[in-house]
Amino acid sequence: MTVSETSRPNRLPWPPMLLTLAALASIGLGVVAPLTVPRAQAVVLIGYAIAGLGLAVDLWAILTMRRARTNILPHRAADRLVTWGPFRFSRNPIYLANAWLLIGIGTAFGNGWFIVFALLSAVAVDRLAIRREERHLAIKFGNDWIEYSSKTPRWLIR
Repeated sequence: MTVSETSRPNRLPWPPMLLTLAALASIGLGVVAPLTVPRAQAVVLIGYAIAGLGLAVDLWAILTMRRARTNILPHRAADRLVTWGPFRFSRNPIYLANAWLLIGIGTAFGNGWFIVFALLSAVAVDRLAIRREERHLAIKFGNDWIEYSSKTPRWLIR
């Protein structure tokens, strides 16, 4: 365990960087090597619904963190352990919502690369951010973190 793990989980804000990279790669590959998703009206509507759900959960989680007066930046130290709102269902609702947003965009606009990169970026966020954040939270909040993490899944299901 390093000193930086006790003061902050990461040096770089990996999650927004990976989200941006995933979106840009999806757009670029969609132009040069399309990976199409069916464009039936029902599929498009489902895509919009998934993207909308992602945006709604994202906003809910951000507002919950703001109300708790805690840091929202993934490369800065946590001020408080937030366990209510969307954090009752997932320890990482923002990252989950980001994946839903990418999947929804890909489904709505017929670009399968968004779906591929949503899954790849979720794995990368798990490895580069979430695991480090969890170590940081365990150090900072001790038994409160242990109790919370034992009851609440990292993503949505165990």
